[in-house]
Amino acid sequence: MEIWEKEPKEEDCPVEKLLCFMLKQCFSTLGSPEIQIGPRTLLALVPENPQESDSDLSDYDDQVEDPDFHPTQGDDAGDSSFESLDEEEAPSTTPKSSTRRIWKHEDIEEFQVPNSRFEPPEAVHPPFQYFKMFFTDDMIEHIAYHTNLYSAQELGDQIKTSPKEIEHFLAMLLFMGVFNFPSLEDYWHHESRFNVIADIMPRKRFQLLRRYIHFNDNQQCNESPDRFYKIRPLFVMLREQCLLIPSTHKHSVDEVMVAYKGTRAGTLRQYIANKPDKWGFKLFCQASSSGIIHDLRLYQGASTFFNVDLSEEEQMLPLGAKVVTTLCKTIKEPQLSVVFCDNFFTSFSLVQNLHTALGVKCIAPLMADKDLMKKGRGACDYRAAEGVLAVKWFDNKCFNLLSNACGIMPFSTVKRWSKESQAKIAVPCPSLILAYNEHMGGIDLSDMLVHLYKTPAKSRRGYVPLFGYMLDLCIANSWLLYKRDNGLLNEKLMSLKRFRLAVAHSLNHPRPSRPKPQPDVRYDNVGHWPLHTEKRGRCNLCPKGVSRWKCGKCNVFLCLNANQQCFAAYHQR
Repeated sequence: MEIWEKEPKEEDCPVEKLLCFMLKQCFSTLGSPEIQIGPRTLLALVPENPQESDSDLSDYDDQVEDPDFHPTQGDDAGDSSFESLDEEEAPSTTPKSSTRRIWKHEDIEEFQVPNSRFEPPEAVHPPFQYFKMFFTDDMIEHIAYHTNLYSAQELGDQIKTSPKEIEHFLAMLLFMGVFNFPSLEDYWHHESRFNVIADIMPRKRFQLLRRYIHFNDNQQCNESPDRFYKIRPLFVMLREQCLLIPSTHKHSVDEVMVAYKGTRAGTLRQYIANKPDKWGFKLFCQASSSGIIHDLRLYQGASTFFNVDLSEEEQMLPLGAKVVTTLCKTIKEPQLSVVFCDNFFTSFSLVQNLHTALGVKCIAPLMADKDLMKKGRGACDYRAAEGVLAVKWFDNKCFNLLSNACGIMPFSTVKRWSKESQAKIAVPCPSLILAYNEHMGGIDLSDMLVHLYKTPAKSRRGYVPLFGYMLDLCIANSWLLYKRDNGLLNEKLMSLKRFRLAVAHSLNHPRPSRPKPQPDVRYDNVGHWPLHTEKRGRCNLCPKGVSRWKCGKCNVFLCLNANQQCFAAYHQR
């Protein structure tokens, strides 16, 4: 380059004159002395070879000529979106031409997923036995031990609960999920008393257990990196039981929200707009196509994988790819399996890494665009590179998917409503779309079953809603397993509500109710003598009375003092 100077003439520089005038006006406004400003000397850079044009200095990537690629109608409109996959993943320090993949207009071979075969049981087990496959006796004993420990730390003395009482407590929660009252007190109130729940346990005892229920020793977890340490032991036990259940070869990975609107959890509380529970704790789950959850992880930010052994390559992965890779490691037959996930987790490198590292095939959507809308519903475009197929298909909106397990052939049709013709019409659809829609909904099915009969677990303490979700998840998983066994034996299926109630009745061992005297005995005015006892009992007439006096003939406790004369009133019509 050569640098040259030019003394501008006054008539050649109208801009220079305008700048001088504006500067003079500024200085005069500020009260500064007038400064003489003349035209400036301009410097310019010119090329050594003045014949070079501006276009020769611009960056240009040569087109890669592929002898196998034959463009079709509409290829120009679709190429840019497929190339954007490479641009998002290409490092900024390397030229695009060296990292750009060659996308060919060709299909891939379909991966034949073997059908899952389960051995039918000798007979369908009772609902309680399916429930115990997930919520084991060890978990119940663990809850009882740590509840007593926590109450002793807080109160100085244990509340002296037992595994049997914890089972009664769980039975009441399961009943409350089906019979939903506005408040917990309504189950015991004399105007709305619900005997199925109120007869199991007194209200104050239930509230005491709910207040001090605990799952870990707080004094041993002060320096733990685990932000869910209060619920982690129970969570690990449940995960181990879920991993024991045989699964299909088609899996889905998605996120689940556990409702929580409190403020004590800090950044653990997440927000997802398109979920039924928008505020709450986030879990990443891996489920089979039947809806059974087989693996799950609690999300806690940067320390989510503190207890997972990851290689150096896996630690460099983004969050979505790291989640899918971690959850796919527990798949028992990865070479025969396909995993479906949504666009939060999807990337080209994820699809390739799952296949090379674990042998798992993957089908996942990309972010949608509007390139095919002009061609109408059913329009499809596709490209393949390095064994991975990218497909774009337009229905009501444009869907983009990546796959190394299934191609677009054979095409089929789906029924869609048309506003123009006011009738359902046949829309062409690639087989890849049908496979994704059929097998991606496993976690959504589980989430729907959990929300049908939800355990009341609203609390400022974040681990209480998580405990309620775990209880509901055990019911959903056990019912789906029961449903699968019924299908193998061709037996009649019990609904989820009846299944939940059957488990609750099995957990509950109610106290024998005291028989009440018949009216002809109660009002005969013969032999009704008050007896004083060492143990107090609830008065059978007034709702809040507690007395040590009972009727020897009727065998019921009744108030007998200066303020309450329930004994006499009870025996009068």
